[in-house]
Amino acid sequence: MTKKEKAKYIVEELEKLYPETPIPLDHKDSYTLLISVLLSAQCTDKRVNLVTPALFKLADNPYDMIKLSVAEIKEIIRPCGLSPRKSQAIFTLSEMIIDLHNGEVPASFEALEALPGVGHKTASVVMAQAFGVPAFPVDTHIHRLLTRWGVTSGKNVVLTEIDAKKIFPERLWNKLHLQIIFYGREYSPSRSPKNSIDFITNSIGTAKAKKELV
Repeated sequence: MTKKEKAKYIVEELEKLYPETPIPLDHKDSYTLLISVLLSAQCTDKRVNLVTPALFKLADNPYDMIKLSVAEIKEIIRPCGLSPRKSQAIFTLSEMIIDLHNGEVPASFEALEALPGVGHKTASVVMAQAFGVPAFPVDTHIHRLLTRWGVTSGKNVVLTEIDAKKIFPERLWNKLHLQIIFYGREYSPSRSPKNSIDFITNSIGTAKAKKELV
C-alpha cells in the first residue's frame, strides 16, 4: 500500500467503527473543556471525568476559579496527578483569561499556547472541539498508531502531526483524531505487545508482505 492507500483504508475502517465521535472529556463549554484537557495530561479521561464534577460545581468559569486558592484546586484535582503544577496553571490561566481576554477562552493557537499549562496538543483539542477550527491533535497514542500504520516516519509528535495533515483531508482532521484514539483504546492498547486484534495494523502489514513477495 502507498501512504495514500493506507490513509484511505484507515479512514474507511474508522468511519465504519466510529461514525459518531463524542468528546470523551465531560464539559459544557470552551472553558471547562480547556480545564479538562489540561487535567488529562498523564491521566486517563475516565479519571478526569470523575474529578471535574466536584471542581466545576465550585468553579466552572474563570471568575469563580480565581475565588478558590491554588491549594483548594490542588486538593480537588489530586487524583489526576501532577496536582501542584496543574493547580497553579489552572489558577493562573484563569487570571489571564479574565485580564487578557475578557473572561472568554481565546480562539487562537497563539493565545491559547501563551496560557500556562497549555501546550500545542491541548490548544489543538480546544481549537478543534470547542471552536471547530481544523486541527490534528497528536498525542503519544496517535503517534504510536500512525507510526505503526506506516503513515508517518516521524520521530516525535510534532513530525507526526505534520505528516498526518499532509496525508489526511483537512475536513476530516477534527473527527479523525478522535476516531484514532477510540480505535487505539479498543483494538490496540499500548500495553498489548501482540496487537492480535489490531486489524488495521494486521491488514496493512499483510498488504506490505504481499507486495514484497511480488
